[in-house]
Amino acid sequence: MTFKTALISLALAAGAAGTAQAQSVEPWSPPRAGDWIVTGRITDVAPTTDDRILTSGGADSGLHVDVSDDIMPTLGFTYFLTDHWAVEAILGTTQHEIRAQGPGTDVVVHETWVLPPVVTVQYRPMTEGRVSPYVGAGVNAMIFYSGDDQNGFTVDLDDGLGMALQAGADFGLTGPWSLNVDVKKVWFNTDAEINGGALTSAVDLDPWVVSVGFGRKF
Repeated sequence: MTFKTALISLALAAGAAGTAQAQSVEPWSPPRAGDWIVTGRITDVAPTTDDRILTSGGADSGLHVDVSDDIMPTLGFTYFLTDHWAVEAILGTTQHEIRAQGPGTDVVVHETWVLPPVVTVQYRPMTEGRVSPYVGAGVNAMIFYSGDDQNGFTVDLDDGLGMALQAGADFGLTGPWSLNVDVKKVWFNTDAEINGGALTSAVDLDPWVVSVGFGRKF
């Protein structure tokens, strides 16, 4: 079982248990127009890159890029424009290790922090009951900072914008509190230059962003 599958299974089980327990206490009501939900999450950011590293002349070096996952806390802020439509922004930062891999080669070339804010517009079809599922789409930014070159390499990464799709649900617990499960797929490409352009790669990071957390409605 992968980490993402385990997170989702755990969250669904916790949501079902919390829903059953909440029957005897103050009920949770679905969010309405004008409401806010502030959500604290544990988030796994898992890039899926496997792009080739080329020489300055465009030849295949035989190496490819590998970017590590990272698990960090994040915050989500969701504002309800109507009962069915909401806007969410997530804030957080993650650290990733970049490696060059190939036959007989597996070396760390760079470590970097990334600020990847995502803003999505959500549609929520259900306005009754203890479950508020949603789908969304939006934009993200990738801002690289505090980079640390490794093992004699120098690496430059370009900041930029990408696109994101989202699916998730809030499971009502009690009062204003809910359990949140959220999955985003982000598409983002950055140009990487190694050793002043001696090697280059067009890196499709395209991470899965999988989160579990608790939200409070205001």
